[in-house]
Amino acid sequence: MKVKEIMDKDFVSVSPQQGLEEASLKMEKYRKFTTPVVDENMKLIGWITTLDITRGFREGKETIQEIMHNKQSVHHVHENDPARLAVLESAKHKLVSMPVLNDEGIVVGLVRTYDIVENLSQLYEIKVYKIFKAMEQELKGVSWDELMEAAAIITRRRTGHRIKPEEYEQRIRESTFGEAIWATGGLEKFFVGLIAIGELVIARKVARARK
Repeated sequence: MKVKEIMDKDFVSVSPQQGLEEASLKMEKYRKFTTPVVDENMKLIGWITTLDITRGFREGKETIQEIMHNKQSVHHVHENDPARLAVLESAKHKLVSMPVLNDEGIVVGLVRTYDIVENLSQLYEIKVYKIFKAMEQELKGVSWDELMEAAAIITRRRTGHRIKPEEYEQRIRESTFGEAIWATGGLEKFFVGLIAIGELVIARKVARARK
């Protein structure tokens, strides 16, 4: 997934010559807390927040260019960057939103924390069953029953609880990716478990072929 697939294209911008009151009313109308400052060609030249405008009024400033953060200090991503980069940048710098640029430096969208959370929540709601179905397709020559048998064995090894393949299948049909992450103790442990299942099912298949 790329940044352009999660960015908000419905954004507002302001110009450096714009007055603070006009910009403030515009941001209030569209309920934007942050917005890019652009030139006549929509190229990024700065950034402002509602806090900047509040400070500007207090200090007697009149135009956006007097309060804006310059381009060099603005964190941004490219529309064709991996979406995960936007997630990492937002978390690292604690950003509410950041501009998305194209090859010409034109602002084509914004990545908002809200959009990131929304996409992650959708990912969390994917059924674990679908993840295993994708795994079955990648492990050529491995049947679904063999995959469930291996999953039941790995579960027993990790938890000490015996579980039948049919019970494991029912469990992954009902649970979501998010629930599985919490249940296994985190994202890393969840995928370590998937890898262990994949390795076991292949090893068992090879052993059967040699008999």
